[in-house]
Amino acid sequence: MSLVAELIQKTKTDFIQTKYSAKDFQSDQDVRWCPGCGDYSILAQVQRIMPDFGVARHNIVWVSGIGCSSRFPYYMDTYGFHGIHGRAPAIASGIKLARPDLSVWMVTGDGDGLSIGGNHFIHLLRRNIDIKVLLFNNQIYGLTKGQYSPTSEYGKVTKSTPHGSIDHPFNPTLLALGAEGSFVARTLDRDPKHMQVILKRAGEFHGTAFVEIYQNCNVFNDGAFFTFTEKETKDDTVLFLEHGKPMIFGKEKNKGIKLDGFTPRVVPLGDGVSTNDLLVHNEKDSTLAFILANFSAMEGMPRPVGIFKAVERSTYDADMEAQIQKAEAKKKGDLNALLRSGQTWKIG
Repeated sequence: MSLVAELIQKTKTDFIQTKYSAKDFQSDQDVRWCPGCGDYSILAQVQRIMPDFGVARHNIVWVSGIGCSSRFPYYMDTYGFHGIHGRAPAIASGIKLARPDLSVWMVTGDGDGLSIGGNHFIHLLRRNIDIKVLLFNNQIYGLTKGQYSPTSEYGKVTKSTPHGSIDHPFNPTLLALGAEGSFVARTLDRDPKHMQVILKRAGEFHGTAFVEIYQNCNVFNDGAFFTFTEKETKDDTVLFLEHGKPMIFGKEKNKGIKLDGFTPRVVPLGDGVSTNDLLVHNEKDSTLAFILANFSAMEGMPRPVGIFKAVERSTYDADMEAQIQKAEAKKKGDLNALLRSGQTWKIG
């Protein structure tokens, strides 16, 4: 049995000895977000689903950078690391590679993760290290009091863009797919049941699991996603993705998505159009995931939420361990002796 397998087995044994509830994951720290912030809902759903993974608290690590979302590790009664701006992916990667038996989760925001942290973010995804990434997207810099962020819409008027932003915004889901993310999903802070389902799927996935969460900043960008979260408009503007099921939405479930070549369009059900004519969601289809992620740039299209892509492939951490074991088996070279051999190294 490999070292990692032994450590993982020990982790499961530790959990069997202690059964947890959501309350066990609540730390003794006062939660300091603005009243009404969507972060409260995300925290509550995370604490509710954590016991389901069968991992002991001392084998879980939450890592963050800087921002309102990055206070998260203080509120989870697990190990945590509050890093510097944008560097959470690097820190989380180091933890997972040094201790592959740990369950490593990372929290970031649209500013922290996609601005100064953008480079770290894309390389984490392409490497496919077994880390779960939650990106809180409120389309604004909240902690620094309301400047526009990498996801703020074109024309956004803020303290730093008094005449309106002229930047083209990032689409986090599309960016994650472009970086060849293995698991890419989106959910909503005001839909706790849906969030729990998506977070559990992310936690069970082997590899980098990225979840974008539409999160309301009620102080500096209130209502940014209300079209997709409020009862009056949600049914007609949100498309809930379900693997193997046709894409249907609307208050009366009377609208669907059909492809004309690679171009999606909304069609009314009835009058010769049945569910058999509609596009069926497939989490294994990367091309379809890109099409769905582009809906946000297409007028009249509903906003997809759910799992866009879930395709397992080898993980960097597992490959690294296998490489180390292979090198040790050959017993060629002595790194310690090499480092202490003098000023000149001979290779070969």
